This record gives sequence, structure tokens and C-alpha cells, in this order.
Amino acid sequence: MEDAMNQNPEAMETLISKIFTNISSLKSAYIQLQAAHTPYDPDKIHTADKLVISELKNLSELKHFYRENNPKPVCVSPQDSRLAAEIQEQQSLLKTYEVMVKKFQSEIQNKDSEIHQLQQQIEEASQKRAKLEKNLKLRGLSTKESEDENGFFPVDLTPDLFTSAVEAAAKAIHDFSKPLINMMKAAGWDLDAAANSIEPDVVYAKRAHKKYAFESYICQRMFSGFELETFSVKSDNITVTKESFFHQFLALREMDPLDMLGQNPDSIFGKFCRSKYLVVVHPKMEASFFGNLDQRNYVMGGGHPRTPFYQAFLKLTKTIWLLHRLAYSFEPNVKVFQVKGGSEFSDVYMESVVKNLIMDDNDEKPKVGLMVMPGFWIGGSVIQSKVYLSGMKVAE
Repeated sequence: MEDAMNQNPEAMETLISKIFTNISSLKSAYIQLQAAHTPYDPDKIHTADKLVISELKNLSELKHFYRENNPKPVCVSPQDSRLAAEIQEQQSLLKTYEVMVKKFQSEIQNKDSEIHQLQQQIEEASQKRAKLEKNLKLRGLSTKESEDENGFFPVDLTPDLFTSAVEAAAKAIHDFSKPLINMMKAAGWDLDAAANSIEPDVVYAKRAHKKYAFESYICQRMFSGFELETFSVKSDNITVTKESFFHQFLALREMDPLDMLGQNPDSIFGKFCRSKYLVVVHPKMEASFFGNLDQRNYVMGGGHPRTPFYQAFLKLTKTIWLLHRLAYSFEPNVKVFQVKGGSEFSDVYMESVVKNLIMDDNDEKPKVGLMVMPGFWIGGSVIQSKVYLSGMKVAE
């Protein structure tokens, strides 16, 4: 060692400096490896493990480099003896590090195995959940309702959920009135006379507002029987529960109503659709639209035609049915209230469908001409009914 130092002292000092640097780096890498286990982080463990291995390789390369250039060390000075002893100590530490690395690698493999098992359990749980949801839909479509269903609820039963269902039903009534009015126009109907026959004493601010008469006509017939648990649909005296009503709501919520009726045309929803079609679409109305009563006869025979008009009607029917199922899911039930024509307007229980009204300075309160959408009591709160006020003026 002394000869080597004498021959090229700068190279030897550089080599020793590299050894010390390498050992320091190895210590640092080992500390990182330990830190990666608390908390357990597979990615950090893998990175630290590679760093430890890299430093071990560097140290091995330095050892081989020294032996190749100094094959036969001659004499050893006391200083060199201390250095050799320190190197031996560090080598012993390296062996300890190698043992620890193997231990950590074994732990990583065990954790990977646990992760794989957990992934399998998650996959199995997802499959079970899918089966439960499928069974939930099938039972929701069945004519016989389950009393002890323990299905998975993807949404929370809240007043906000019911409010959004009310808004969807109001929009569906408005949307269905458009094709109904257009077909009446195409069939040569006198729309003014038709609107007056629905409610003769309404004074409209604009002729275009007579569309609310047709929305009111649809609403009155669609909500008839809403206050009844059966919704006026005959069943087999089946006892139902709050959970059962909510199951039915969830079952139909994301489904196309025609597809659902294709699976089970005689379900209670199928019976509801047929009964409401027969009261909303009058025989004279249907005959003027289509020139015959074939569609009506098909519905009366238990079928659900795939015509565009009937499909538009099913979209409306679905929203009203969902609203009823949801109303009876709450404890206590959501109560519906209707407003008769001629009633005094109350801004607590009613909302005008026309917003730009001009109020007179007299003391007389506005009168309700038409109810376009009923109101609801849910818990201690009120969802206002939507009304058209008679004899009012509107701002241009």
C-alpha cells in the first residue's frame, strides 16, 4: 500500500475518497429504503432498492479496480492498518445491508401477493354487486314486489332528489304538449276552442299562453290517483314497503321505458302506461291524428306500440311514475296538493308559470286560471304548484 501511495499518491487518495463517498451514498440509500416502508410505498421501495444495488456495484467495482492495479501489497503501515480495519468494518456493514435488502425484497413480494389477493376480492365484490343490481332491476320490473329486498342504493333518498324528480315531471309534461299541439294543428283542430273547452273562464294575456291549457289537461289526467298508494293501478293485493317503492324507482330510473316494457309488458308500470294513455289520448283525438283507432285497440289489447307518438308518451309516463314511486319511499309519504281554477293566488303555495306579470295597484289578488303542475308537501317543506293566472297583463 505504501509503495502504491509512493508511486501514485494522488490516484490512491482519489480511490480512498471514492470509497468513503460510496459508503456514505450506500448509507443514504439504505435510509431511503427504510423510510419507504413507513408508510409502505412499493414504488419508493423499488427505487431505493435499485439505488442500494447500484451503490453496492460501485463499491465492488472500486474493489476490483484496486486489486487489479495493486495485486501484491507489500507492507502495511499503522495508518494503512486502520484504513483496512475501517474498510473491513464497512464491508461487514454491507453484508448487513445485503441481508436487509433481501428481507425487504421478500416483504415487497409478500405485499404484492396481498395486493393481488385484494384485487381479486375487489373484482369478486364488483361481480356480486352487478348481480345484485341486475336482480334489483328484475324485481323492480316484476308484477310481484319483494318485501325483504336488501339491494344496493346508488343514490340517497333526499328532498333534493324528489325536487329534481318534480322538475323532470314538469318538463316532461311541457315536452309532450308540443307534439300533441302540433298533431292537433295538423289534424285541423281549432286550438282556441280546444283550449276553452279545457277551462272556459280563463283570460289569457297572450294567445300563445293557451298552450298552458293543454299542459294543464295532460297534468290533470296524469296525476289523477297520485294520492293513492296503488296510483289507481289494479294489482294482486300485494303488500309493499318503502324499500320496495325505492327499488322500483331505481330499477326504472336509468332504463328506456319501451325496452323495459318489452321485457315485461304486464308489469304494474305497463298497466299504468296503458291506463294513462287511454285517458290522456281521447278516441276522437286519436282518430283525427291517425285516421283510425288501431293504436288504441293495440294498447287496450295489452300491447305497447313502438310508434314515435307512443314512445314520446312513455317518456312522460316514466317521469310521473318515478315521482309517485319516490313520493311513497319517504316516511311519512310525500303529499300532493292541487289548486282549482278561480282560487286566490298564494305565493307560499303557488308559482306563476309566467314571470313577467304586471300587478295592478288594486287590492284584488290574482286568480288562478289553470294548474299546470301540482304542489307537494315533503316533511315540513312545500314544493309550490305551478299555475297560470287569469286576467293578468305581461310586460313586453
